[in-house]
Parts: sequence; structure tokens; C-alpha cells
Amino acid sequence: MYFKQFYLGCLAQASYMIGSDGEAAVVDPRRDVDEYLAEAQTQGLAIKWVVETHLHADFVSGHRELAERTGATIVIGARAGAAFPHRGVRDGDEIRVGRVVLRFLETPGHTPESVSVLVVDGEAGNEPKLVLTGDTLFIGDVGRPDLAGAAGHTPEQMASMLYDSLHGKLLALPDAVGVYPAHGAGSLCGRNISQETSSTIGEQRRTNYALRPMAKPDFVRLATLDLPEAPAYFGMDVAINRAGASPLAGRPLPAALPAAEVLARARAGALVLDVRSAAAFGAGHVPGSWNIGLSGQFASWAGTLVDPQREILVAADDEAHVAEAALRLSRVGLEKVTGHLTGGIAAWQAAGHDVATLPQWPVDELRAQLEETASLQLVDVRRPGEYAAGHVPRARSLPLDRLPRESGTLDRERPIAIVCASGYRSNIACSLLRQHGFAGPLYNIVGGTTGWVAAGFPTERPA
Repeated sequence: MYFKQFYLGCLAQASYMIGSDGEAAVVDPRRDVDEYLAEAQTQGLAIKWVVETHLHADFVSGHRELAERTGATIVIGARAGAAFPHRGVRDGDEIRVGRVVLRFLETPGHTPESVSVLVVDGEAGNEPKLVLTGDTLFIGDVGRPDLAGAAGHTPEQMASMLYDSLHGKLLALPDAVGVYPAHGAGSLCGRNISQETSSTIGEQRRTNYALRPMAKPDFVRLATLDLPEAPAYFGMDVAINRAGASPLAGRPLPAALPAAEVLARARAGALVLDVRSAAAFGAGHVPGSWNIGLSGQFASWAGTLVDPQREILVAADDEAHVAEAALRLSRVGLEKVTGHLTGGIAAWQAAGHDVATLPQWPVDELRAQLEETASLQLVDVRRPGEYAAGHVPRARSLPLDRLPRESGTLDRERPIAIVCASGYRSNIACSLLRQHGFAGPLYNIVGGTTGWVAAGFPTERPA
């Protein structure tokens, strides 16, 4: 049996290829499918099946394009209500990939239609070697039960289903069975996902906080407690995936636009999205532009913060980064990337337009300013759990996903320094506040809380 995990750090997303005797199945493919086609060709495999463990909310799947380009059949849970040609599967259904059997378990809880896929290598016996758990069971966590509101289920009802799926089906598997989920650390489909991208049933039984012995009511309370708000784009992506996304093959690069045209479109409401590093953005950028750097979880944060109906113009170092940005935006359903600033910020400056800057403070400067400047507001834009684990003294928690609508709680007359774990999210936050009319002093903290702790500076925890 051939088996490979494809891990996409930008989305903390895992997909899989399973092959045997010249045939292959791809499970939970991302939007751009060329890598699967290239891998299948390299391995001498023909893709016969495209499997979806559920209707994904946090990214757009490439199942439709991959099936159209290979002639494969799409397989998804029968309860998905999929609008594309597919084979709906229920508990115990099987498909064959050469001598490998893929056996489906209905495991609702994260979504009503969720399935897990048992992988049985016919050459090694009849017992499953692996289980692909989608978003039902993660490494160190379980799937959120609150992303199916449109389907008419409450989080408590979904959590009850999830308990039954975990304890009645997945934990009934032998300890040696490998566990391969659809997401890793950083995904908003869970709350406490490990940095590891695979494990075993036995290891998860021993170490996963959500799998420790407890009664169902206790699990339901645990699974529904303090859930982070689901990003607005999740519902849009579910709808796209239910219909099947349009193909990416052959799409041209967004149009090259001179500085004057970018300025005109920005004044008309287009978003200039600067995808360079925080340092480059700080040194000079188009006034009013947002910075979401390609170096981090670019697609997830763009999906969370950018209005999908808004025209997007990319500012980047070169056309390769423009193409990468457009691709990664398409992975979360942001399709209105209509152009890019030709020649980048250098061309903008050469055309005589104003350039904005954003000061970047190292952590030792932040410490000095906290001691010297009583009026300084310090905002921590990490997630609540990160903040609770330890934060810079005087920092106020205001998570990045809530910042656009809660920025009015900040004093516009006083200077603001923003901190996250590294300086990535905080730079996004600074650019958002500028967009929301904060004209006073703003400072991004380079190195973030990680650098603060590494420097030996003290931290606080909430009471």
C-alpha cells in the first residue's frame, strides 16, 4: 500500500493519497489539485476516487476539479446534500483501491454528515491499519460541535453525536490503529490541536483531554464551553463545497496595475492587501493597506478578516508572490483578486504617492515604554487561551478576529502597542486599526510574547 500525507501549513490542513495496484484515492483535497496529479503520475497511480470526510468550512476543496480532470468518483457522507455528482456512503460501506479497502464509519458530531475512513491493506490482513478521522478526532483534541447551525442542530445536540461517534466507533478500534486527521495546530475547527499531525488510537486514548473517561453530559459541557467565534467565511465555504468549486486550472495572474490605477480603485473601495513581511510593511506601504503576510497563516486570516465581496488588489515584492497570494486566497473562497500593484511599493514611491510607515518595537523597547509611558495602551491580539497561559503585564486581551468590531473600545487619543506571539498577527492588527481611522501612534511588537519570555521578562496570568 502507498500512503502519503500532504500538509498545508497555511491552512493547518492535511489531505491524503492512498494507492495500490495502480489505483489511488485522494482524501480531503485542497482547492489546487496539481500536486495530487503530479504525485499520482510519479507513483504510477490513476486517481479513481476523491473522498470527502465532510463539507469543510475552513477551506474550499478541490474535489470537483480533481474528479473532472481524472474521471474519478467523488465519495461523501450520504447526509451531506451534495449538489455535484457523487456516491453517498453510510456506515459500513466500502470502496476498493487495488487491494486496499476503504471502509466508512458515519461519525457525526463536527458536522451531521461527517465520516471517518478505515484503511485496510489487503496484503497485510483484514484489520484496519489507519483511520482518517476528518474533523471528528484531532491529535490532542476533537472537532468543534458548533459549525453546523445552518443544518438546524444546536452545539449541544452535535456534541452528543460527537460523544457517540468517538466512544462508540473510533475508540472501539485497536490501540495500534494510526490516526490521521484533516487538521493540525492553528485550525479553528478545534481548540487544543497538537503540533503533531498523526498519532494512534491508543496514544489518543491516553493523552487527549477530550477522550478521558466521562459521562456524556460532562463531555457535552466540555465540548461546548468557551468556543471561539466561527469566522464568517465558514458558512460561505460550506456552500461552495456543497456545490463544488469552479476549477483553478488556466486562471490568469491578476492584472498588473500602475500606481495611479491602484490609488483610484482604493479610493473607490478596493482593499490593497500587502502580503510582504511585517518589517517590509513597516518600512513603507500604501496608506490604508492591510498587511497579512504570506509567511504565516495567510489564508485563514484573510478569510477571517476580508469581506469576500470586496475587490482585492495585491501589493507584493514580485509576481511570484502575487500568484501565490491569489492562489492562497482562492483556497478560502476569496475570488475577487482583480489586480496587483505592478513594480510593488518602489513603483508607488516612484510615482510620487505618499508612503505610510509603521514603527516596529523590539521587546526591550516595549518594556522601557511600559515603565516610562503611563498612557501607553498595550493590546494582546492572541486567542483567549494563549492570553490566559501568560501575557505581558498591562496587556489587554482583544483577539484579532474581534478587533474590527471592538476597536471602538480603544482610546484613539493614546498611543497603542500591539503584541501577539511573534509579531505576525499584531502587524495585521496595526494595519486594521489604521484602516479604521486610528491616526495616532501605533507600534508593532517584533518577536511578540515569545520574544518577551525569551528575554526573561515577567508575565502575568488572569486571576
